[in-house]
Amino acid sequence: MKLTPKKLSITTFCISLCLIGCQSPEPKITSPSPETTPSPQVSQISMEIPQKPLTLPPNNPEKIASTQTQTYLNRLANQGFSQQNQGIWIQSNDTLLANHQGTIPLPAASITKVATSLVALETFNPNHQFITLISTTGKIENGVLNGDLVIQGGEDPLFVWEEAIAIGNLLNQIGIQRVTGNLIITGKFYMNFESNPQTAGNLLKQGLNSQIWSREALNQYQTLPPGTLKPQVKIDGFVQVYAAPPQNIKLLIIHYSFPLAELVKKMNQYSNNLMADMLAEAVGGYQIVAAKAAEFTGVPKQEVQLINGSGLGEENRISPRAATGMFLAINNYLQQYNMSVADVFVIVGKDKGILEQRKQLPNFAVVKSGTLNSVSALAGALPTKEKGIVWFTILNKGAGVNQLRSQQEIFLRDLLNKWGAVQSLPPELTANPERKAKTSRSEIIENGKKSEAR
Repeated sequence: MKLTPKKLSITTFCISLCLIGCQSPEPKITSPSPETTPSPQVSQISMEIPQKPLTLPPNNPEKIASTQTQTYLNRLANQGFSQQNQGIWIQSNDTLLANHQGTIPLPAASITKVATSLVALETFNPNHQFITLISTTGKIENGVLNGDLVIQGGEDPLFVWEEAIAIGNLLNQIGIQRVTGNLIITGKFYMNFESNPQTAGNLLKQGLNSQIWSREALNQYQTLPPGTLKPQVKIDGFVQVYAAPPQNIKLLIIHYSFPLAELVKKMNQYSNNLMADMLAEAVGGYQIVAAKAAEFTGVPKQEVQLINGSGLGEENRISPRAATGMFLAINNYLQQYNMSVADVFVIVGKDKGILEQRKQLPNFAVVKSGTLNSVSALAGALPTKEKGIVWFTILNKGAGVNQLRSQQEIFLRDLLNKWGAVQSLPPELTANPERKAKTSRSEIIENGKKSEAR
């Protein structure tokens, strides 16, 4: 887990907005555009509670894998790590391969984000887009908006400098260089991972006007395509937070976030705690995440105990069995969209992110890691020649995170020596290329109709 994700994520996500038009009805802030919404039949199927747990009964694991697991635990014990603080669950198809304290909830660190990912995907759908509305209370004359600029937030967790720059350029395109009134923030508006609306609003005010950019904003601008304009929207007034938007506002721009699958992928690549907590808030809070994750996985609720959606804090406890089941639940759910866990978690050796530093992890594994001061966790899918896709969770606790990580990597390599490493991604763990092509976008509203934004 990354303990200070904000700065890295802002400077790492080099995001360009693709400003295209689409035909969709007048949106509500929390609703996706119609082409992103699955049919009622699909939604009903996807939300069904499993008839039985997605994981296997905890008894009678396979002998060979159990022997390898005991060897791994003995190595940890020889280094001073108590076996009572370690949890392991490994399964493939209908075979339980290994189980050590698999049903005991243990500190999970950023494996908590697997639960948040599952419930967010099930609640919305992988194509859902969060909507931000930009409106005005006045008229535009000679480059001046005589009135307020109103932002209606829609819980977009990845509204960053690039979005502000694009919105500013669209306002310039509409004919606005100056706003005589205030910048009014309503709804749940986040910017640069700041959830305080006043703070987020101040960042947006800065982002709309290149003449007052910070060095960080300028650095992000330099990652955008050559020729991207620098917006100049000067706001004379202040940032004000309203409980509800003013009456009689005129809608200027609709901004759609990245599709949810891409948001979840980026959150997991960089283990962004603030994005995770925002997504948990969007589905109703961490208590809902805990309850729904257990429900969708088919394990007892006591195996998923959370205090937030990100994993910060050892009070976030998940059993290895439940964590493995969450990966299976996500994979099963995404199949109806021609996606897999590879669309929302890191593919080792292919994807950028915090796992790039862990060179000894097996290539083509699809995983999520988690780290606290005395917790190291790793879970996901391991493709093998003999067993096919092996689903695993390793939860370790003890002083010496680097030692624990190293031993996890040795353990996985030992298993691959028994089952055979694959030389390429199997089809069932290949990301859908259509997901990668989808991005955020904005639309200008002219005379009540949407037009293509450039």
